[in-house]
Amino acid sequence: MPSADLVLPKRMSRVAVVTPQSCLRDTLVTLAAAGTVELVGSLPAPEGEEVEALRRLRRAVEGPAPEPALLERRPDVLALERSGEESLLLGEVELRRRARLAVAHGRAAAWLGWAPTDALEALNESLAPNGSAVVELPRPAWVEPPTLLNPVKVEQPFRPLVETYGTTRYGDVDPTAFTVVSFVVMFGMMFGDVGHGLVLALLALWLRGRRRGRFAAVRRLWVIPFAAALSGMAFGFLYGECFGPTGIVPTLWLDPLDEPVTLLLVAVGVGAVLLTISYLIGIVNRWRRGGAAEALLAQSGVAGLMVFAGALLLAGGVAAGLVALEVSGAVVGGVGLVLLAVGLVLEAGHGAAGLTQAGVELVDAVIRVFSNLVSFTRLAAFGLMHAAVGLVVFEAASALWGTPAGVVAATIVFVGGNTVAFALEALVTGVQALRLEYYELYSRIFSGEGHAFAPWSMPVRSSKEAS
Repeated sequence: MPSADLVLPKRMSRVAVVTPQSCLRDTLVTLAAAGTVELVGSLPAPEGEEVEALRRLRRAVEGPAPEPALLERRPDVLALERSGEESLLLGEVELRRRARLAVAHGRAAAWLGWAPTDALEALNESLAPNGSAVVELPRPAWVEPPTLLNPVKVEQPFRPLVETYGTTRYGDVDPTAFTVVSFVVMFGMMFGDVGHGLVLALLALWLRGRRRGRFAAVRRLWVIPFAAALSGMAFGFLYGECFGPTGIVPTLWLDPLDEPVTLLLVAVGVGAVLLTISYLIGIVNRWRRGGAAEALLAQSGVAGLMVFAGALLLAGGVAAGLVALEVSGAVVGGVGLVLLAVGLVLEAGHGAAGLTQAGVELVDAVIRVFSNLVSFTRLAAFGLMHAAVGLVVFEAASALWGTPAGVVAATIVFVGGNTVAFALEALVTGVQALRLEYYELYSRIFSGEGHAFAPWSMPVRSSKEAS
């Protein structure tokens, strides 16, 4: 798979599906089976004998409606009703609605839609027996195609994290690969404990095996907690934490409670790296969407990155006492402020009102640069909290240990304390990692909201299967 497929949506083509009027249904069935064409237009309300048959059938049947399906050949609606084929009736209702989207001209009819460019050849081959064809059309500049992300196996389980925030716009860089790394690292840094990570990994594997019951619907997400658990275990080894400071594992890097300042500085450094990457992705997105001007002047473009980089250089120069670094930071940040001010003025318009608005937004943008970076201190804060809770539980259990009754009490305190800590901290850490993704990183990456590719797709059954 080309490297671009890892980060960019599939290339989409604006198409017209042309068919003889006599083959209207057969063509729609072929499109439903292929599942590669999104038909454009507002679907009309359901009507026809299929709807009436479905209503009569629903009065006699209880429970949720089944998934719709289609027959290869036009069915007898009354026969479907008599045999209770609700799914096939639902399929015919939906097919009839899409048939009414077609624009008729003489003996031909056509639908306007979108399809992945690499699927057109196979689609034409499947349509040819019906005398139908799919024709690629030029795309107007003001029309945005739907987004279809490439099915990269490693990224798939993490896609819901991105989709919860929004749909990537067509042509923008898909941030899923970045999310895989950033979410896992941030979670692990806040949840660093070998024992708790092992428990979370086992729960993730248990979720993987749930094919029935209430957890079956979220089974596909098991990779997210499993990857987060491995990260938590890795940081647990670095911190020397295994169900708290039990001494079961050695400290390979630092004890969070002994060196909180170092952990805090590392958290800020991790935040600076992640924010820089998000700025770079944002610059690419704005270049692809609005050209060089938007990429240069946007708050999440080169201007914003220069303000951010200048602030980091200036702070580093002050901390290290390096005048050259201070001067470099001031120059880079100053140029970024000028570019940012130009972009804000162009966006706000001329006149006193426009200049006032641009000035307020410039101050706000500068403040947010610092507040966004400071937000990453929570990586250290929650890591410290996790270590502190583990220490309290371990010391409480150690104080009770000694007599037989004390051993029982210590076991109850240790197991119960770790259970409560695990449950609360796993939830809070996951929420905080998502919060940093959405508010600090995605706000620079996303250039707007796209709409997901929604093809006309439905299972097609042969007449023998329905009989």
